[in-house]
Amino acid sequence: MANHDSNIFTTLAQEEVTLDNGVRLAYYDSKESHGLDTALVLLHGYCGSSAYWEKVVDELAASIRIIAPDARGHGDSSSPDEETYTMELFAEDLAGLFNAIGVRRAVLLGHSLGGYITLAFAERHSEKLAAFGLIHSTSLPDGEAAKANRDKAIEAIESEGVRAFVDGLIPKLFAQDRLDDMGPELARCKEIGYATSKHGAIATARGMKSRPHRGSVIEASKLPVLLVSGAQDGLIPASSTFAATGADTRKVELEQAGHMSMQECSAQLAEELASFIRSI
Repeated sequence: MANHDSNIFTTLAQEEVTLDNGVRLAYYDSKESHGLDTALVLLHGYCGSSAYWEKVVDELAASIRIIAPDARGHGDSSSPDEETYTMELFAEDLAGLFNAIGVRRAVLLGHSLGGYITLAFAERHSEKLAAFGLIHSTSLPDGEAAKANRDKAIEAIESEGVRAFVDGLIPKLFAQDRLDDMGPELARCKEIGYATSKHGAIATARGMKSRPHRGSVIEASKLPVLLVSGAQDGLIPASSTFAATGADTRKVELEQAGHMSMQECSAQLAEELASFIRSI
């Protein structure tokens, strides 16, 4: 069971492994396989951690093994000194984790940044996947305005630090008409974000800025693909999440969600994820 004491823990990770590339990854592992050779791997978003998934992991873990890593530079994982954390670097970290802990096949679902990593992984290691999906993410690259915003984020983190940046970021991730009702969730996500290393936040922003268009990964895939959007997502609208579809793509739009359905409407998201897993 995940420990959900928000006063102490900013990650669900209770295990860690040092990969062949020297990166130390912390991760949550529900461990029970339920007789399946497939695990559900959940990737968090930018300035988050495995704790982003804390409201859904216990319900999903009743039927499938759950792995939720802290990405490099986030949560309890280490922050390697590369100047740019490309999506390809994150993907190879994940491949190394699979090898280290014996994950042969996975349903890989990524939130926001985690979705960018998911696409890079699916492009390179599709043989390790039973299915994949994007949660409030997109296959599109950053446009010019988004790239400029990445530069502004880097400048803000360099000058003011992670804490001030996270304080400004988190409220933008939630449905704006429900902010007054989301006080505990806002505070929780800020606490999770504060654990992001300064170098990790900057290097990850550079990597997101430089990521390529990966619509073809979805369009050409023969695997089941899940695309989840929030109807009130102010960062990645449904049109961007659904920009590319394939032969076996399921599209879900959550009416009450902004960019953080795993915190805003976790029961609804958990049911959509469970339904997708059952369908595979």
